[in-house]
Amino acid sequence: MYKDLRDYIARLEREGELKRITQPVDPVLEITEIADRVVKAAGPALLFEKPVGSEMAVLINAMGSDKRIAMALGVNDVAEIAVELEETLRPQVGEGIIGKLRMLPTLAKLAGSLPKTVKSAPCQEVVREGEKASLAELPILQCWPEDGGRFITLPMVITKDPHTGIRNVGMYRMHVYDERTTGMHWHAHKVGARHYREYQRLGRRMDVAVALGGDPAITYSATAPLPEDFDEMIFAGFLRKKAVEMVQCKTVDLQVPAESEIVIEGYVDPDESRMEGPFGDHTGYYSPADMYPVFHVTCITSRKDPIYPATIVGKPPMEDCYLATATVRIFLPLIKMQLPEIVDMWLPPEGVFHNLAIVAIKKGYPRHAQKVMHALWGLGQMMFTKIIVVVDEDVNPRDMSEVIWRLGNNIDPQRDVTFVEGPVDVLNHASPTPNYGSKMGIDATKKWKSEGFEREWPADIKMSPEVVARIDGIWRELGLG
Repeated sequence: MYKDLRDYIARLEREGELKRITQPVDPVLEITEIADRVVKAAGPALLFEKPVGSEMAVLINAMGSDKRIAMALGVNDVAEIAVELEETLRPQVGEGIIGKLRMLPTLAKLAGSLPKTVKSAPCQEVVREGEKASLAELPILQCWPEDGGRFITLPMVITKDPHTGIRNVGMYRMHVYDERTTGMHWHAHKVGARHYREYQRLGRRMDVAVALGGDPAITYSATAPLPEDFDEMIFAGFLRKKAVEMVQCKTVDLQVPAESEIVIEGYVDPDESRMEGPFGDHTGYYSPADMYPVFHVTCITSRKDPIYPATIVGKPPMEDCYLATATVRIFLPLIKMQLPEIVDMWLPPEGVFHNLAIVAIKKGYPRHAQKVMHALWGLGQMMFTKIIVVVDEDVNPRDMSEVIWRLGNNIDPQRDVTFVEGPVDVLNHASPTPNYGSKMGIDATKKWKSEGFEREWPADIKMSPEVVARIDGIWRELGLG
């Protein structure tokens, strides 16, 4: 894996996956316009060496392709991680001493992933505390014209539970108000928000640390849909096959990845909130301004020549689409461990992750599709999925042409569409109230007589295998290309 972000950048450059931009470019809107064109053209990662108003280079689109997200996670294909994760977490079969012995390799592997504390770190080569700590030195982007200002878009926000001390690392955008304050965009359903509510109940100030950069596997881990109270730094250690080195912050009681490029330390007051946003979001629409907690900067530490990592979101496809696609592939085996009837699942980028899921199942009994829909809505962040379409196991969920064909042919709308109500994503602007609305499940499987379908289900049109083989044999002679 990679020691730090620079190590990854060097690999990108060797592989022809990085373009250095030497002309001065403004972080206000201009970097977004360039990056948006490049990611939609399946272009390379970009390193802006001379952003206007800052001495720090800006790295963007570093994981904006299937190849680069695999490179970032140290594999040829993210499916390799899915297999390893399944093997690590699969319940061990066996009784007594044999069962315990079989557990040893798994325990040893996880033990090797535990974070390691170090006394000094590259991320603290430069330390600026109090009045000397200024966000104005960072080339923070304003992404879209109607944004409320500049936003830190790729932060690893570190907090801990005030009762258990268990760490959480999440990725939440940060609206910059001035040199030493930002908004903290904690959605109500996120672990960071839960920690904040606990500090509010206790009437205590909440320490927060924000890490930027480092091994991209660490950055990815902050976006992963892990179980609550599972330390993202353990998962990062699992991905990179090496423990993440952590160092104690200078002004808050938290630890941060030692190889980070920049660390912003500070606190959130439990009684303070401020208007945050609007922000051009991954839905392709502006999320409206609303009241959120305020983060106060107490210290900024960095390397001597830090690189500022950023991303942009907006109308898909964007860099976050590749992160989300990797997440579906990596965590699908864990979903299948709980719902073994699921054969495959796909969240199309156009559905912006939480709006549409296509699920192929091995149908075993009447109304099986409805059971799967409700089970998924009860499974972690899948509760935000607005539309679930269930198809048969022989349908490829990633082939939207086939999915739409089956959808148009296989459903009777009155019989096969299910509506439920429950939590929805904060960014769902179509629901009548924030955080709560309706969801839809569509059963696009073939219908059985045991489900009350009395007609004969027609067969798919397919050519006979003998004719296909015969034409395959003469295809070149036909000169049809």
